[in-house]
Amino acid sequence: MRVLLLGAGAREHALARSLTSDPQVDDLLALPGNPGIAELAVCLAGDPADPATVVRTATEQHVDLVVVGPEAPLVAGVADALATAGVPCFGPTAAAARLEASKAFAKEVMAAAGVPTAAAHVCATQAEVETALGATGAPYVVKEDGLAAGKGVVVTDDLDAARRRHAAACLARPGGRVVVEDFLDGPEVSLFCLADGSSVVPLAPAQDFKRLGDGDTGPNTGGMGAYSPLRWLDEQRPGLVAEVVETVALPTVQEMARRGSPFTGVLYVGLALTSAGPRVIEFNARFGDPETQSVLARLRTPLAGILLAAAQGRLADLPPLEWSPESSVTVVVAADGYPASPRTGDEVTGLADAAQVDGVHVLQAGTALREGRLVSAGGRVLSVVSVGPDLAAARARAYAAVHRVHLAGSQAREDVARAAEQGEVLVPTTKG
Repeated sequence: MRVLLLGAGAREHALARSLTSDPQVDDLLALPGNPGIAELAVCLAGDPADPATVVRTATEQHVDLVVVGPEAPLVAGVADALATAGVPCFGPTAAAARLEASKAFAKEVMAAAGVPTAAAHVCATQAEVETALGATGAPYVVKEDGLAAGKGVVVTDDLDAARRRHAAACLARPGGRVVVEDFLDGPEVSLFCLADGSSVVPLAPAQDFKRLGDGDTGPNTGGMGAYSPLRWLDEQRPGLVAEVVETVALPTVQEMARRGSPFTGVLYVGLALTSAGPRVIEFNARFGDPETQSVLARLRTPLAGILLAAAQGRLADLPPLEWSPESSVTVVVAADGYPASPRTGDEVTGLADAAQVDGVHVLQAGTALREGRLVSAGGRVLSVVSVGPDLAAARARAYAAVHRVHLAGSQAREDVARAAEQGEVLVPTTKG
């Protein structure tokens, strides 16, 4: 099988690593890839969000499957163009990707499908925002309606920050809208559900860390770390994954099919485990970053066959997925100034030393090669991924490796998975 992978981040590096370990994959191409992916695949120049470029590349290279990593190509209609060209694609059409591209649309679909989620107000004016914030009260949750690379959400007790610094900035953009919704209590869980338009197969759940600093302080980011599996979830809410498939993922996929926009790809379900039961925080239409890095590190079933089955509508024919019982922890190393104004061009060293730690591999994201040197070229620069016999061992290995990486001014949380290791993640008692 010849596979074309779209994207250039650590998520795509994790996908490349899994795809190239699959005996069904003879050749892996990446558009555009990054220096780390280039060690596993042939990286090609071009814009992965340009449908014509992707179709031309896929047909000229005689590709058997296209795997879409980031959201921008999906919203741009890359999957639609590939379908017209007769090339199997793992990723939803532009119409189906609206589940991520518009939070207002996602809320509409959830309402129609009976999916449990927070009450929300869609606002197009500052006056509507003021009314909505008054109705919800603190903590205030304000989300940009469109794509924001994981950084379009503000959760704050500061009313001025909610209405002026975030909502006003979102509304000032062309066609700008925001979604103001009730705050959801309880720990968060990320669940990737593979869909083929009618069937749903869940992957192992994970938990990520969105705030920049330890103790969930600082601004929201694209994600500073993750871990899987969630032992505390198995103990406190056994059967939750099956429940979410039955009450969230499958009804959503069925509703999208009813609307004439079948969903094929990853339905990322972001959940809050509240005192009223699980509630959907958000949908994404692709693998999440950095959760993918830890989830795929534990997947034993060859990945390419799973993704091709989804693209061809054959998920129901697959045997159950196989998982390693080990734990995986991912720690993101970010550039100085991230997320507001990341500094680029700093040399990145120590990757080989980091990879010498038992059970560790290093995935590249915001990197580039300049005159033979690896330098930072984005906000989130690396994902350091570990696998260990238990969470404590995986955490120890991940941080031992992180401390071998050298990047001037770099930022990394020191508390990824610490609360879970110490048994401090508690699901609120369900009311009623």
